[in-house]
Amino acid sequence: MRPMTATPATDLPFMKMHGLGNDFVVVDARAQDVPLSQGLVRAIAHRQMGIGFDQLAVISRGAGDAHLTFFNADGSTSAACGNATRCIARHLMTESGRDALHLTTDRGDLFARDAGGELTSVNMGAPQTDWHEIPLAQEMDSLHLPIDGDPVGTGMGNPHCTFFVADAEAVDLAAFGAVHEHHPLFPERTNVQVAQVIGTDHIRMRVWERGVGVTLASGSSSCATAVAAARRGLTGHAVRIDLDGGTIHIDWREDGVWMTGPTMHVASGCFTAEFLASCG
Repeated sequence: MRPMTATPATDLPFMKMHGLGNDFVVVDARAQDVPLSQGLVRAIAHRQMGIGFDQLAVISRGAGDAHLTFFNADGSTSAACGNATRCIARHLMTESGRDALHLTTDRGDLFARDAGGELTSVNMGAPQTDWHEIPLAQEMDSLHLPIDGDPVGTGMGNPHCTFFVADAEAVDLAAFGAVHEHHPLFPERTNVQVAQVIGTDHIRMRVWERGVGVTLASGSSSCATAVAAARRGLTGHAVRIDLDGGTIHIDWREDGVWMTGPTMHVASGCFTAEFLASCG
């Protein structure tokens, strides 16, 4: 498969992908520069007037096999997006015929591999558990944040706040997530998870993503929740996590947090010159 190139030059090709319902617009900028303003990102994210996505990802050339840059639906950037990384890794492996890749992101170097059975694994790197790495607004124990509900703070290249609850289904996530995303302890805002421990290797989780809202799945949130549960002694280091969009497997190893699950390339298309012009 060739890298996507615009024809005519005023149009912008894209791919639509999802990992467990966590959906992405992916733009391939390896062959040409693709400037994306915050306004254009927000316009593409609109689910009625654009295409709609949880995150937008840009593939560009980098020190490894490719460099990935991520945008949230509100136009803000994120250093990490686990499910998008898996989706793009699957695309690049199909394109190249390889079964392992070295990707770079603002989070750092990430390594992906074909896990067999049409599953893709990505090593999301070591979790960040020190308060200044997450980051939190002041020095504190990230394992017990001073917030009602006693959540855990974790960084996976983006900040996470994980609440362990008796019943994940009973939480009004839209209201709960919106409030905690903007908690003053998180100067860069935070992703919010509500997690119900079912067994020592099984978690039910729902997620609110910063700059997006309620999503069917989140790879980095799954990694953060698995790390938080293991640090609390609630589970082992390898867990199955059931999300609204399906199941993902997380394994926190010495070399980082590995995430394994399915991906889907839904469609390829092209934003028209008329749409791009309307975005200013």
